[in-house]
Amino acid sequence: MTAQTPDRFRADRPVPKPGIVEIEPYKPGKAKAEGVENPIKLSANENILGSSPKAQEAFAAAAGKLALYPDPRTTMVREAIAAKYDLEPERLLFGCGSDEVFQLLCQTFLEPGDNMVQPAHGFAAWAIGARACGAEIRNAPEKDLHVDVDALLEQVDERTRLVFVANPANPTGTWIPFSEIRRLHEALPPSVVLVLDGAYAEFQTGAATTEDFDLARHERNVVVTRTFSKIYGLAALRVGWGYLPLEMTQAVDRIRLPFNVNIPAQLAAVAALGDDDFRQRSIDLVETWRPWLTQQLGGLGLDVAPSAANFVLVGFPKTPGKTAVEAEAFLASKGYLVRGVGNYGLPDHVRITIGLEEHNRAVVDLLADFMGR
Repeated sequence: MTAQTPDRFRADRPVPKPGIVEIEPYKPGKAKAEGVENPIKLSANENILGSSPKAQEAFAAAAGKLALYPDPRTTMVREAIAAKYDLEPERLLFGCGSDEVFQLLCQTFLEPGDNMVQPAHGFAAWAIGARACGAEIRNAPEKDLHVDVDALLEQVDERTRLVFVANPANPTGTWIPFSEIRRLHEALPPSVVLVLDGAYAEFQTGAATTEDFDLARHERNVVVTRTFSKIYGLAALRVGWGYLPLEMTQAVDRIRLPFNVNIPAQLAAVAALGDDDFRQRSIDLVETWRPWLTQQLGGLGLDVAPSAANFVLVGFPKTPGKTAVEAEAFLASKGYLVRGVGNYGLPDHVRITIGLEEHNRAVVDLLADFMGR
């Protein structure tokens, strides 16, 4: 070996490439509470109604197909999505959750020395995928917990390859008008990929849900992603997808592992996509209880961010005894799990998934007790 050989090649054991061990692992919402059996889980933005009965039936029917490899092209889901959203099927890309789609985009477009730009409180999976490729993460300040287009653009330079934006955003739940998304795109160099994460798009009241697809249809550097984990309640099955320019789809598809969406997941996704009744009930529940929860928690003196998702972000005082960390622990002790978001740079906040009526009322009553102690 020469003097230029990296030290890790001279080590006495295999050593990960630079940057890997510095990556902060993803932290999921808590599913357990010490001393509490069967807590109510409001920590992961799962669909509180569960999943479509039709999807459950389709999943059960897949039991006889477990010995078979799935269709590597995900044809049945591809055709169903293309028909529902009026999209070109050849431009769709499927992943084991939208997380895998993000990872594939990073693998395709990022190399060491490049950078990825995101809002300050961006979804953690974006940065994990970028850092694994040796790229720099640039966090743009947000304005009152909202994506700030001008701040994002200030972070873009000649080595920027990807810009990620979720609208509505996670973990804040806030959103910006699509005119701002268009303004962001128009100011980006054509070599930069704009990724629009729409995991919560269906929950945005009155949203024109085709604007992002229309932008991606006519531009060569826009990707729109969706997931079956939220509105469709299939988080366990991990089905995500993206709508990309054709040449981009063909490039990314070269590194996608075959058979990445299993047969039960494909069957359940198609059935869920066709169950408009379950989808509407999921939307109706959120639209009923999101404003109620926002008003009630605000009435307790808490700072609730305006949300267009199936959760609310709640700010707590720094006063000892009333902090976000203590509120999370208090709720857990009473059997209600919410999500602390200190790892997102929001140590004074918790994120609360919209639950059933009894869950929402119980959370408000418990926090009233907590704040009044």
